[in-house]
Amino acid sequence: MSATETLSERLADDIMGIIRSEGLAPGDQLASSRELAKRFEVTTPTVREALRRLEATGAVEFRHGSGTYVAPGVDRRLLANPHRPAGTGAAALELVEARLVLEPPIAAAAARTRDADGLRMLENSVTNALHPPRGDLRPAVHFHVALAATSGNALLRETVEALLHVRARDQIEIRHRYDDRERDHAEHVELLAAVRDGDPGRAEQLTRAHLESIRSAVRA
Repeated sequence: MSATETLSERLADDIMGIIRSEGLAPGDQLASSRELAKRFEVTTPTVREALRRLEATGAVEFRHGSGTYVAPGVDRRLLANPHRPAGTGAAALELVEARLVLEPPIAAAAARTRDADGLRMLENSVTNALHPPRGDLRPAVHFHVALAATSGNALLRETVEALLHVRARDQIEIRHRYDDRERDHAEHVELLAAVRDGDPGRAEQLTRAHLESIRSAVRA
């Protein structure tokens, strides 16, 4: 342990080691704090502090009366600041501009590769736009994350997924300003067709036009 590393930080790394070595996936339950404390020969409060660190990164989640479980963010490489300010129009516009740089060429790569697993995800998520999120519930896979997955490049998928997570509040602001679910859905359907047809140029053009329409709504 380095001079600047605390016991709870080292323990958080050790718990992540357990998750990886045992092949635990989101939804799997971890050992209790008492069992982890015994395993690592530390106090239970130290384990709880380590788990709170992991909770802040989205790697684990606490379920009242049930225990600690592996969370969907266990493999996330870019982390959101839980204390960041609420989304604003300027921040939402910044997010759309970033997506305009990244996503059109990713869509072209998806149309060239048409990874089978990614394409199934894309087909399953194409109707997401018609169903607004309720409370904290979100679709299992975001359409644009599935689009990146269809490129067959895991890092591209992680990049888009992380960006949308890190800027989740700005995404909410975008939804408030671009609230045309039918149009959103129709554009996703067109984009899916271009990817299925293996047309990189069309996929790139449709993605750019889709994001430009969102940018116009945010600017307005």
